[in-house]
Amino acid sequence: MKKITYLITILLFISCQKEDLDSVPSYIKINNIELKDNITSNITDAWVYINGQLQGVYELPAKFPILEKGNTNIKIYAGIKNNGISSDRIIYPFYSADTINEVLTVNSTTEIFPVVNLKENIDGIEYDDFDPNYSFNYDSGFQVVNDEDGNNYGSLSLSDSDSISITEINYKDFPLIFDNVPQQGSPTYLELDYKSNTSFLVGMYINSPNSPTLEKGLLWINPKEEWNKIYIDLTQTVSEAIGAENFSIFIKMERDDNLDQNKIDIDNIRIIHYEK
Repeated sequence: MKKITYLITILLFISCQKEDLDSVPSYIKINNIELKDNITSNITDAWVYINGQLQGVYELPAKFPILEKGNTNIKIYAGIKNNGISSDRIIYPFYSADTINEVLTVNSTTEIFPVVNLKENIDGIEYDDFDPNYSFNYDSGFQVVNDEDGNNYGSLSLSDSDSISITEINYKDFPLIFDNVPQQGSPTYLELDYKSNTSFLVGMYINSPNSPTLEKGLLWINPKEEWNKIYIDLTQTVSEAIGAENFSIFIKMERDDNLDQNKIDIDNIRIIHYEK
């Protein structure tokens, strides 16, 4: 009887040890997700899938536990703040995922370095980086600036001595007039780098044959002292514009009389959508 009791005790001890070991996590660390492209990005989150199952969404930089060990398949999608809104976080539909296989060890941290690319079936990437070799028609109050590093960006300003109270940059012509968009809910986005001391409005002109151009404001953007990138969702507006011939973008600033000078600096404007 004592031998049986002793054996049961050993088996229970081994079982408890195994359960304790199974409950000890491994850790994954991700500092950032790199975009393998020649322009800026603002990837804020990692959407992490472990062996095909969603593990979680993590704001970067991140370190998180998982109950996996040994050879593990890790798939990372790049996440953004849709329209710059912290409560609206999505996988950016135009970046591919990165798949990484790692051997994980319990109670140890494995750092991974995801790299994503633009997907291959992207079409019609209309783009303006204010290259001085191209001549576009900008409104008054707008100029192309060359900084100390040799980079060009656009600057829209409005002072308290100006006779006008509203000014804008618009793309009623090349480069940011766009058509051939899939519509029917297919993602369409405007990417924009900016810094400003005042709020400004981003919107679209919807151009239809035999109809007046429709001006639609989309998003008021708050001031930022440092350069920031925002992804603006045009999908619903484009999808609802049945029969539209093409679309174009405007950026509008109203004068704030509390400021001596209202100013918006912008760069790397891009319209991006899938092939039709």
